[in-house]
Amino acid sequence: MKLLRAVFIPVLAIGAGLGIGAIIVKMVGESPGEMYRLLFTGAFGSLNGIAYTLFYATPLIFTGLAVAVAFRGGLFNIGAEGQLTLAAFVAAWAGINLSFLPPLILVPTCICVAVAVGAIWAAIPGFLKVRFGVHEVINTIMMNFVAVGLANFLVTGPFRAPGDQIPETTLIGNAAHIPRAGALLSPVGLDMPSYVPLNVSFLMGIVACILIHLFLFRTTWGFEMRAVGLNPKAAEAAGINVAKNIVLAMAISGALAGLVGVNDVMGYEYRYRDGFSPGYGFLGIAVALLGRNHPFGVLCTAILFGALVRGGLTVDMLMERISKDIVYLIQGVIIVAVASAGAGARRWKTRALRERAT
Repeated sequence: MKLLRAVFIPVLAIGAGLGIGAIIVKMVGESPGEMYRLLFTGAFGSLNGIAYTLFYATPLIFTGLAVAVAFRGGLFNIGAEGQLTLAAFVAAWAGINLSFLPPLILVPTCICVAVAVGAIWAAIPGFLKVRFGVHEVINTIMMNFVAVGLANFLVTGPFRAPGDQIPETTLIGNAAHIPRAGALLSPVGLDMPSYVPLNVSFLMGIVACILIHLFLFRTTWGFEMRAVGLNPKAAEAAGINVAKNIVLAMAISGALAGLVGVNDVMGYEYRYRDGFSPGYGFLGIAVALLGRNHPFGVLCTAILFGALVRGGLTVDMLMERISKDIVYLIQGVIIVAVASAGAGARRWKTRALRERAT
């Protein structure tokens, strides 16, 4: 029953999004069937289309996992946007200033500094919560402004590429680049252009999903974190260190958000560019909700959203009255539907428990 409910709500939400989208398309005089055909073929109809879909999904895997881990610990991390922004800048800084290092050292170094900065920036609200009782939602929202403002100051001032009108850093060293899909697929006979930006960070995202699943559901640390998320007072009565788990959940969440910078800086732009994120940190909240805060649910949802973005570009080019904005409409309806269904399920469960108790 629990598994059925976990699958039913996301499917219902996706169906609602697609249904409302079809109604809007019909109202403007276009064919819903043709629109969804173009959406699907654009996302999955070719090797390049699949690669772009997975590329767009990659940052959402990391931010979705970041939000999901915090949720499992009873926390709401709205600060992934700031965490990934600072992490991306520091990854670029390391890739520029340590470019004399060989790839086997420089690549792990850049990844580690991105993860560390994301973890530290997220652990600060966790510490403030356990030390002073300040709610993490307020902290993380405020720290988003600080992080984005700090990165903007640095990239428009001391670290701006000389003579460049765009606020961005200089290129990172070649030794800091991570392989793209074309280089990985060519040995097996699959031809993919070098300009396709899908890179090894997508594989890192899959590994992250597996590791987070094992951590949450197969380790004592993960059990304690979930116990704190479900009932902090009961967890404390059982001897679990609640404060430690709150800070740990936020740190892991921030570390995962920091990996977004690896995808963009080391596998795509090869530099830090101001405003590179179109809101990955906030969209990660929707990915986590639709994925039911489960690592593999997050992976599937991220790919779905990546497919909508990629397919939406095809729709925008080939349909006269429909733009890629239809994708945002579908995403919005899915988010509202899953939130409403989740709230309804919780009310039904509470009512059933009360009736059983009486």
